[in-house]
Amino acid sequence: MVEDEKYMQRCLELAALGMGNVSPNPMVGAVIVMDTIIIGEGYHHKYGEAHAEVNAINQVFANFSDAADILDQSTLYVSLEPCAHYGKTPPCADLIIKHRIPKVVIGCRDPFDAVNGKGIEKLLAAGVDVTVGVLEKECQWLNRRFFTLVQKHRPYVILKWAQTRDGYFAPDDNSQYWITGAESRKLVHQWRSEEDAILIGKHTAAIDNPQLNVRYAEGIHPKRIVIDRKLELNNTLNIFDQSVETLVFNEVKTHTVGKIKYIALEDFDRYVPQYILYQLYLQDIQSVIIEGGAHTINSFIEAGLWDEARIFTGPADLKQGIKSPEIKGAIAGEKAIGDDKLLILVNGER
Repeated sequence: MVEDEKYMQRCLELAALGMGNVSPNPMVGAVIVMDTIIIGEGYHHKYGEAHAEVNAINQVFANFSDAADILDQSTLYVSLEPCAHYGKTPPCADLIIKHRIPKVVIGCRDPFDAVNGKGIEKLLAAGVDVTVGVLEKECQWLNRRFFTLVQKHRPYVILKWAQTRDGYFAPDDNSQYWITGAESRKLVHQWRSEEDAILIGKHTAAIDNPQLNVRYAEGIHPKRIVIDRKLELNNTLNIFDQSVETLVFNEVKTHTVGKIKYIALEDFDRYVPQYILYQLYLQDIQSVIIEGGAHTINSFIEAGLWDEARIFTGPADLKQGIKSPEIKGAIAGEKAIGDDKLLILVNGER
């Protein structure tokens, strides 16, 4: 079992390399081992392209002239159950059977209806020795965004805000005030590159005029989402620059102008977080960071619709202003980021 965990840990390391590029698919890593030696490994690089198992098997064929005989004596480790259906690519379970790999060790089952045990059943029916549940919690945590989308029919929700040492979110005079330092801002841009979308309210868009991109990090710019009930925002703001797909939730119209999609909600007086998240689910948006303002963040907290909260506390006091959101959750991490302190909470136990 210790050996199995060692190779599964490598699968997790590989899988994480697909962060920000594979959504709405899960991140998956695979390792092929013969006589305690890793002979091939791979991960899912990009949505629509080859899965981890395919890349690992291809690496064996690229490196060994007798690959077919070697695979017949090997064990394949994979962080998520091999698929059993035709999607963008053929079933990985069929590929494993084709190459007569005799043993497969799986981190966790895939909850997606088209898989969900069917890959395991197909392997077992072909006589493959299958082990399931090695580093299961770690594998599930890595793909918490995918699991949330599939099981809860909504994106994984990350709340992010900065507060002063004395608990204020922002001045109450609509002025800009930087609470955190450069190190924290760079980290936030890295986070943005790892998620599908970023959401703000109307006041944050109007006051801060943010670009909501990843200019201080490498990666894909997330989709931008703004809540603007009566469509009062000026169309010269950065979020309307047509550089990235932008969703505008409102009560006036459903319409598309270039990369700007206006989506009218059924009821703007009740269940706004629920309606927004369901619309994002319908568009296969797997995760969203909610960056403000305080009213927007509080609406998701009050609805219980959040999974992580990432809270920066800066070194300065504001003495008065808009109070920071109040939230309760299990502590998942604490550390210093430059002069700031970062607290990460999860909604429920990790």
